[in-house]
Parts: sequence; structure tokens; C-alpha cells
Amino acid sequence: MSNKQKVTLFIQCLVDTHYPEVAEAMVRVLQRLGISLTCPGDQTCCGQPAFNSGYRRQALIAAKHFIDVFKDADTIVCPSGSCVNMVRHHYAQLFQNEPQWLPRALNMARRTFEFSEYLVDVLDVDDLGAHFDARVTYHDSCHLMRGIGVRHQPRTLLQHVDGIDFIEMYNSDYCCGFGGTFSVKYPDISDGMVSDKVQNILDTDANAVVGCDMGCLMNIQGKLSRLGSSIKVMHLAQILAS
Repeated sequence: MSNKQKVTLFIQCLVDTHYPEVAEAMVRVLQRLGISLTCPGDQTCCGQPAFNSGYRRQALIAAKHFIDVFKDADTIVCPSGSCVNMVRHHYAQLFQNEPQWLPRALNMARRTFEFSEYLVDVLDVDDLGAHFDARVTYHDSCHLMRGIGVRHQPRTLLQHVDGIDFIEMYNSDYCCGFGGTFSVKYPDISDGMVSDKVQNILDTDANAVVGCDMGCLMNIQGKLSRLGSSIKVMHLAQILAS
């Protein structure tokens, strides 16, 4: 692999505000691979929360700022399939009546990748020399799997981590009930969904549950915490950086 690869980091809002250690882990992994990194300090939300809530005008303002900030990036990498799905698919909808912006949005979509997708599909890397002694299971987040089709890439990376005992959970692709504002608007339904998800995790006897979206993992972590479980909740980047 060439050490001339250049990546611009797109840091999900939840990671930036609540889980900066995930971004730091992603940086360590990419630096280990000899990737040249930049991280625009003026980046803000990609507009997904506003878009999903029906506030298209506000989403458009955020999206235009996002495009301006990342306009010179060759390759954009994000530790969130949900945010990548927004840029890759929903920007086309958001800018459909903006002929001056639509080509820029579509061009940006082609240059934006989720972290595990970038490692496996772009760099053709599956073994990062990581070591993690634990029994681990994996949660498929909805936008990551259904939106941008990333399913095998995280598993490929996990299965090459030395020391890991990887076990699939039942219904790994079932929603955890987070869904952003869904968990706020429909808390009872959300709690029922995350309860099912957590039971499936507990049934694996795993020491850790891993995912690629901190929204889902935050929701799962909250439920496990309320149950008094000692199971660790970790982003894939944290495992690969170990």
C-alpha cells in the first residue's frame, strides 16, 4: 500500500462531543498504515438530524457548509455509517432542486467512506496487527448495513484480530431502537427494541459488543448499564487500535 494516501477525517457529532476516544483510535489505526491525515476544525454536522426530522431548510444549510469545508478533500473517512449514508444517498435528495450544488454533492458522495469500508474495500487491508483477548460479538447498525451495504468488512477485520473469540449474536441486524430522534419520540418502543438486542448480546456470553456507529452503541451501553452488566461496548476502531 502506498504511503501517499491522503485522508480527510469526517468526525461524527456524537464522537466529537461524547466519544473523542473513538476518533483518536481511528487516527492511530490510519497513522499506523502510513496515511496522511487532515481534520478540518470548522467541520460541523452533516445535516442528518435535521433532515431526518423533516427540517429540510436547516439540513440544507448544514450540508452546504459541509460541502464547502470538505471541497478539497481527496478521500473522506468517517467512523459512522449513519453519517456516510447521509452524504452518500440523502444529499442527492436534499440538493435535487439546487442545480449549482447537486454536482458537488454527488462528487462528494463518491469520495466519502465509512472507516471499515475504507480499510477493507479501498486499502485492501484486513489484518492490522491488533491484539484483544476477549469473546466479542458484533452489532449491525441499520444505516451501515442497509444504507451503504457494509456488513462483511467489520467482521473481516475483527476475525483477523489476535486473541479474539468472535461469536455472532442472534438477529445481529435487528435495530437496537436508537434511530436518533426515534428513541426520544417513542421511548417505550425503543426500550422494547434495545431490550431484545441486549438479551441477544447477553446470550452470546461475550465480554464485549462491537459496532461501527456510536449512536447505536450509546443506546446499547445505556441499557447494559441499567442492567448492571459488565459487558464492554466498543467501537471497531478501538479494537483495531489495541
